[in-house]
Amino acid sequence: IRGEQPDEFELGIAQALQELETNSDLKTSLRELHITASKEIDVGGGRKAILIFVPVPQLKAFQKIQVRLVRELEKKFSGKHVVFIAQRRILPKPTRKSRQQNRQKRPMSRTLTNVLDCILEDLVFPSEIVGKRTRIKLDATRLIKVHLDKAQQNKTSQG
Repeated sequence: IRGEQPDEFELGIAQALQELETNSDLKTSLRELHITASKEIDVGGGRKAILIFVPVPQLKAFQKIQVRLVRELEKKFSGKHVVFIAQRRILPKPTRKSRQQNRQKRPMSRTLTNVLDCILEDLVFPSEIVGKRTRIKLDATRLIKVHLDKAQQNKTSQG
């Protein structure tokens, strides 16, 4: 991300994508695409996932080849899930003081709620979200249940 040097993990991801570009049928698709960052997170149960952040304008191009790309990357990084997420920006809610400084209105695509919804859609791609239920418990913790499209369930199910 802007001016930062990539760490070893990001270089490993970039190297894997470079290898896929040189010796696969994804060569033409991968040539114009690039990533902005990558992270490894713990998803519980001793399992890890790799988040690869891509520029928002290139997300559609990544999603066209995502199924094949994820399959190849999961072979290279065995036992880890690979997820592509767009690098989105959240702008703070305008306050009375900040409104005087910048005259521009905050777009809906930069709000916290919208960015979180878009990240959730990126996570479950190629499946579609057909419903969401938010359950607020007595201790004020939120549990969000996401209902996915039944027709595409076999594409998303991870073993």
